[in-house]
Amino acid sequence: MPQIELELELQLPTLQHKIAAEDFKNEFLEMQEPVIYGSALFDQMDYDQWFVHNTNNRHESTVTIGWVAATTLFAVRRQDLKIVGIIDIRHNLENEFLAQYGGHIGYSVRPSERKKGYGTEILKMGMEYAKSLNIEKLMITCFSDNIASIKTIEKCGGILSETKPYTDGQLINIPNSEEKIVNIYYTVNYIGKFIVK
Repeated sequence: MPQIELELELQLPTLQHKIAAEDFKNEFLEMQEPVIYGSALFDQMDYDQWFVHNTNNRHESTVTIGWVAATTLFAVRRQDLKIVGIIDIRHNLENEFLAQYGGHIGYSVRPSERKKGYGTEILKMGMEYAKSLNIEKLMITCFSDNIASIKTIEKCGGILSETKPYTDGQLINIPNSEEKIVNIYYTVNYIGKFIVK
């Protein structure tokens, strides 16, 4: 069977991404979306501060206290090098919030690039990265009213395991979180092609 060339590639953030990344973040804010899921707080920091935070959090020895080691990657379209998404792959769930609500993977697609299949492509590549970390049972979550994420997770092999009320416990600031219900999916079937540049 011939290999299908992916439209996107995952890239570790560099200082060269700064202008494109700020443009990416500003689009969310302009669309009244103050939280960029899977961004490891990029929505709350300027790029230089976030870059150091993100780099440190990739390694157990330098991860922020209370966090787990994680790799946050930009999903960049090959054709024009535009950042169309972001994904955060947590190396473990040794954090109560992640174990209960956050899961191993968080991701977002840029508002202007939604409904083009990029969410599925990003999640598939993120799942392959998780496989490279030897995560045997991958937990992925989303809010119950996020139909696009539900479809994406299920398309990538996620099986609904649990639905429960979301409680932020002052660990994360999500507007209207007390009214949300979270779906928790598990998957062990890794699919896709993994490349990080």
